[in-house]
Amino acid sequence: MTVDLTTKYLGIRLAHPLVPSASPLSGNPDALHRLVEAGAAAVVLPSLFEEQVEHEAMAVHEALEFGAANSPEATEGYFPEMDRYNTGPERYLDLVRTARAELHVPIIASVNGSTPGGWTLYAKILADEGIDALELNVYRVAADAEVTGSQVELEYLRLVEQVRRAVPVPLAVKVGPFFSSMANMARRLADAGADGLVLFNRFYQPDIDLDRLEVRPNLVLSSSAELRLVLRWIAILHGRVDASLAATTGIHDAEDVVKVILAGADVTMMASALLRHGPSHLGTVLEQVRCWFEERGYGSVEEAKGSLSQRHAPDPVSFERANYMRTLVEYSSNWSIEDG
Repeated sequence: MTVDLTTKYLGIRLAHPLVPSASPLSGNPDALHRLVEAGAAAVVLPSLFEEQVEHEAMAVHEALEFGAANSPEATEGYFPEMDRYNTGPERYLDLVRTARAELHVPIIASVNGSTPGGWTLYAKILADEGIDALELNVYRVAADAEVTGSQVELEYLRLVEQVRRAVPVPLAVKVGPFFSSMANMARRLADAGADGLVLFNRFYQPDIDLDRLEVRPNLVLSSSAELRLVLRWIAILHGRVDASLAATTGIHDAEDVVKVILAGADVTMMASALLRHGPSHLGTVLEQVRCWFEERGYGSVEEAKGSLSQRHAPDPVSFERANYMRTLVEYSSNWSIEDG
């Protein structure tokens, strides 16, 4: 029996649930081709960062203006017009255009802004390019002690509302898990206009260089162990939020994919595993996923989706406090008192 792997994400029918998420691979046209050749059902392009665009524009502006006041020849028209320079999101738009022209899968662009105007501006620009969907990559560390949790939540919701009004394409919101009531926030994001939720954004933690005595970035690729948090919340939210659910962070092999589908994910997104093993790894995982469902007699992914979510689990409390108690009680250490 051949299993039907098709799924629907953001209202878009996909051949299967495996999608490369935003990463350096999806920002490279050659790598994008290899990902699609390996079987990617859709691709999420890297985030267009508002700060990066503004920095590039300012750098060119300063270079053009340097010394102008000291040159009598520097009259109006002496310098080339700014629109002839690649200072806006032109490089990113070139990537979008190349992907749309050469890849026959849905293209999901990603935008990460720092101001309300920046979010909506770049969202509109990308929507005008004909993307199939847009992902808002919301990366904010609430470090201001004067800002309450309620204020942070309202800022998220206003952002989604503004972008929703600005663009007609399907809209996904990629967020972190650090809300006091994640289930409530997920529902409010959907009510604000999110067609899908991407769970979860990884908040990269800084490190300290003891030789230079300075804070420095430290990128550590994910592992399957990080899937647990995603698995819990996908299972809790499935069937309770009017939005597609994408699982990301900790998706490395076929077992990871199957677990989050059973929990209720519409799609699974991979980045770290592809960076480690290359684009062909996606094809390997896809074939193993197909085999897993076929060997167990599933007719389709839709049949399996959410079958072990909290809503359908024989013991719904297993996703909450009871699982916590059971874990602590049943854990057995390799060390014993007799060993000293």
